[in-house]
Amino acid sequence: MEKKVFAFDLDGTLTEHRTWITDENIALLDGLKRDGFRLMILGAGQARRIFAQLREYPMDIVGNYGLQYAVYREDKGDLEFIRDLSLPCDRASVSERIAALREKIGFTEFRGESVEFHPSGCVTFPLLGTKAPIADKLLFDPTRAKRRAVFADVAAAFPEYTVFVGGSSSFDMAPKPYNKYYALTRFCEDEGYDRGEVTYFGDDYGTGGNDECVYRSEFDFVKVDRFSDLGDIVRDYRAGLSG
Repeated sequence: MEKKVFAFDLDGTLTEHRTWITDENIALLDGLKRDGFRLMILGAGQARRIFAQLREYPMDIVGNYGLQYAVYREDKGDLEFIRDLSLPCDRASVSERIAALREKIGFTEFRGESVEFHPSGCVTFPLLGTKAPIADKLLFDPTRAKRRAVFADVAAAFPEYTVFVGGSSSFDMAPKPYNKYYALTRFCEDEGYDRGEVTYFGDDYGTGGNDECVYRSEFDFVKVDRFSDLGDIVRDYRAGLSG
């Protein structure tokens, strides 16, 4: 089936983590647009933060695992929010379960808050606490082995959430059914695309990764293990399509 939409993860795929998009990848997006592809970002974070990280590049953004959907309007030079949901969260229950988890899995010492609540209804469980130094976070679990070892415990404690191994030292939790697969499926339904017309590029496809649900689905998934290789990966993928 002819490909019409290229959907991208952001951190680790289109940009380095928490850094602005490079000129090289902006040029890549420009070329794809000229060739007639519709481009979108499928992100875990807020659409406005993603837009800033893209240096306000004109493309549609699905944020917060589908809780937000923002379309870029050329006439305004800005995003227009089609959907921006904020779901309820039982903060007392979440806090109690995280406290119990800390005792069970051995992360009772932390700096700052033990849990971070987001306006969307998403939750972050920062193993080192919200005020841990950045250097400590980066050194904590670079291979994700520590968090994957306890991933099943965290997921079992929060059946009403989809749990992800997030950032460098945290677990992220999105209210079900919101995740990237749900968000991409809803995008296709809302915009009238067949799933076979969409290709997704992502880096976080391992156990607990927030791209895993798309990787294991019927969508065409292209692995991006280094964001700096994205240009070559896209060119090779397109060459395979034409071949």
